[in-house]
Amino acid sequence: MSGLFSRVNLPEFLRNRRLRGLSLFMIALSIAGIVLAFLFSWILGLLALVAVVTSLVFSFNTMNEISEDMNRYIADLSFRINRGEQEALIDMPVGVMIFGDNDAIEWVNPYLQQYFGDQTVLSKRMNDVDPELEKLIQDHVNDKQPQTVTWNGRQFSFLVQKDFRAVYMIEVTYFTQIEQRYENERVAIGQVFLDNYDEVTQSMTDQEVSNLRNYVTNELSAWAQRFGMYLKRLDDDHYLVFMYAQAMKAVETDKFSILDTIRESTSKQNFPLTLSIGIAYGGADLPKLADQAQSNLDLALGRGGDQVVVRAQDEEARFYGGKTNPMEKRTRVRARMISQALQELMNQSDAIFVQGHQQPDMDSIGACMGIRRIAQMNQKKCYIILDRHDIHSDVQKLLNSIKDYPEINDAIISPEEALAKITKQSLLVMVDHSKPSLSISPELYKQLTNRVMIIDHHRRGEEFPENPMLVYIEPYASSTCELITEMFEYQSQESEPINKIEATAMLTGIFIDTKSFSLRTGSRTFDAASYLRSAGADSVQMQQFMKENVDSYLQRNHLIELVTFVHEDLAIIAGEEDQIYDSVTAAQAADDLLNMSGVDASFVITKRDDGRIGISARSMGEINVQIIMEKMGGGGHLSSGATQIADSTVAEVKEQLVAILNAQTDEEATPAT
Repeated sequence: MSGLFSRVNLPEFLRNRRLRGLSLFMIALSIAGIVLAFLFSWILGLLALVAVVTSLVFSFNTMNEISEDMNRYIADLSFRINRGEQEALIDMPVGVMIFGDNDAIEWVNPYLQQYFGDQTVLSKRMNDVDPELEKLIQDHVNDKQPQTVTWNGRQFSFLVQKDFRAVYMIEVTYFTQIEQRYENERVAIGQVFLDNYDEVTQSMTDQEVSNLRNYVTNELSAWAQRFGMYLKRLDDDHYLVFMYAQAMKAVETDKFSILDTIRESTSKQNFPLTLSIGIAYGGADLPKLADQAQSNLDLALGRGGDQVVVRAQDEEARFYGGKTNPMEKRTRVRARMISQALQELMNQSDAIFVQGHQQPDMDSIGACMGIRRIAQMNQKKCYIILDRHDIHSDVQKLLNSIKDYPEINDAIISPEEALAKITKQSLLVMVDHSKPSLSISPELYKQLTNRVMIIDHHRRGEEFPENPMLVYIEPYASSTCELITEMFEYQSQESEPINKIEATAMLTGIFIDTKSFSLRTGSRTFDAASYLRSAGADSVQMQQFMKENVDSYLQRNHLIELVTFVHEDLAIIAGEEDQIYDSVTAAQAADDLLNMSGVDASFVITKRDDGRIGISARSMGEINVQIIMEKMGGGGHLSSGATQIADSTVAEVKEQLVAILNAQTDEEATPAT
């Protein structure tokens, strides 16, 4: 009897708890109505009984049909959903693979099976089916987001669900190709400049000038046509280039061989001409790209020309070329213009502060003294910023001699004193360097960042003041002292001329930087030296400044004993890890190595007193040590460079240097395509 009223035997609608409660309430209400009807009249009670029973039967049947229809609908919907899920899993354009604990493939959907061809993959180990796919799974098993990978020559959006041991793959080759096409067709703007066109054509006839111009234009046009670029001549020595990023990559792979073509061909005609190119890419704003291209060209020219600078916005520059020493200009017009501009800046300033680079050499301190003299010629107070605790023996000897010149000695102040003296109208002159981080007082530069002038003979690097008031960078010059010496003749001749100690210090700077007038020496170098000699420069005192002590001499010889060779012509010295060497001693050792037969470049790696590892690099000019040092965070000239590296050991720096030298040698050995 109890089974008769079990939940299973109840009508469909009564199995629902809420409908069952509603039904009981209706029955109870109906019974109460029937009882009241009988109490009032038995005839009325019978009528009420018939009506209530009829209503209840109709209501219960209706609710039962509705409940059955609802259940059928839900069952059908559930069936269709399950079937849709199964069909979608099988037919959707997403590859699905499930593999077991032993890396055996348990199931793949038909979409993924097509990439395996007719190969049977079920129950086989992943490594036996496709080792490449197994490696992809191992590499990306912990990724939380889909990654784009390459498999079987196609690109896929790839996701591994580690917990379910499932792999999901969607082919995105088409979209990747669209993205790649977009990147390849982004516009790059370049500017081509003939470095020394005016100087070369100055003594040529009109016909020779026309022939040279036509030759260069034809070569550049053929080069542009070869790589699918648009070339337009703006002036006799200036061209504009438009190209796609794909063409730019091809030109970079070619290593801008057009530089060598123009240089070598014109040299054979006794009209040596070089190119400088600045290329910008990566932006959608064409005016900004054009400005960036001009900035890159300025950087190439500031580094001495005969090279290419390729850079996108907010990226590091890439350099090509720069294999030759910059040519000496034949005109002094720029020197006169810079001298007059400096005079105007000084007249607009209440005080001048001049500083060289950290651990100043004779060229740096001599240039500072030269600027102080020019300021005095313009009746301006000038202070030389110097850290007396960080100087070499030759500079110390100079400072001892300066004590006999109170006016100069009193003008030499510490960085702390300079910070206390500066005003908003002060002028800061940076000499013998252009990187603010290398200044004796970087804090002073930050205070006067919009009141800065730069005079330097090193090739310009990426780190450079943002808004200098005046820039005089001439990489062709032997030294900064040479550049400043040329300015004296354009100053007022009524003022007190340069004195003996200043002339001696500046001539010593030229003498040391040119290695006794043997490197980077032009006619104007000798003109500057002649002027300083006539101004009273003492050669005997120069020799006193340059004399080294016994300890330094022994240290240098000890370093030379540690020499090793890379590729036979590259000499490397690595000092002891626990031994501190003076930076000048390391530089002298690098210079001495060049005197050895067969040595084209030398590198001396030593530990400095500040804990950093320093490298002094020298070459005979065929190897660009500046580019090598820039890759390690430094800079310099084509034939001389240096860098300092923190948080490393001598052995680690040597390993890094050797890797760069090997990579560069391999790159040079690879022919351009």
